[in-house]
Amino acid sequence: MPDPLPYDATKRIIESILFVADKPVDVATLGRITGADPRWVDEIVEALASEYQAGGLRVQRNGSAVQIVTAPDTATYVQAFLGIDENQRLTHGAIVALTVIAYKQPITRPALDRILGKNCDWHVASLKARELITEVGRANAPGRPYLYGTTFTFLEHFGLEKPSDLPPLPELEIIETTDSSVSQEDDFVEDSVAEPDGQPPSPEQISAP
Repeated sequence: MPDPLPYDATKRIIESILFVADKPVDVATLGRITGADPRWVDEIVEALASEYQAGGLRVQRNGSAVQIVTAPDTATYVQAFLGIDENQRLTHGAIVALTVIAYKQPITRPALDRILGKNCDWHVASLKARELITEVGRANAPGRPYLYGTTFTFLEHFGLEKPSDLPPLPELEIIETTDSSVSQEDDFVEDSVAEPDGQPPSPEQISAP
């Protein structure tokens, strides 16, 4: 491990690494490269996130992984520059399924079926194809079903910096499952460009279509 560098130098290095990285970078990796304590890396990441609030970039964090992305309000222009089709939209049913997954993650598809009262195979496949959800582990239940959670693409789509930025749902009443007692793996898909007009799920969107 290299000798620790001064704070300002470490901050510049971390910012540079996150800027050129083509996928999220683990805090431990940043610490190993710079020789900084992970707690110091956390402090630097938070400082960068605060500084970027007034600009065209954002720092997103999901667990121990960090990345730099474009600000949500610039997504339409970034997509136009990159030639990305902005006309794709999520169906209401897919948004409902995504909302449940976002707030109950990690969750299995059978548990999602019970909550929404219907088979959600198509919605899960659609959300996986859009890289909004991914498998994050397996449940300790018969058949070892996959546990699903949201991805960095989900954060970009809805303009969030981290999962905890989701708005609270005080009126949410969902069947409790045993999924939350199962340890999950830090297995997230790579990032992609944000979609243009995603909005954070609202309490009204939680009801089944």
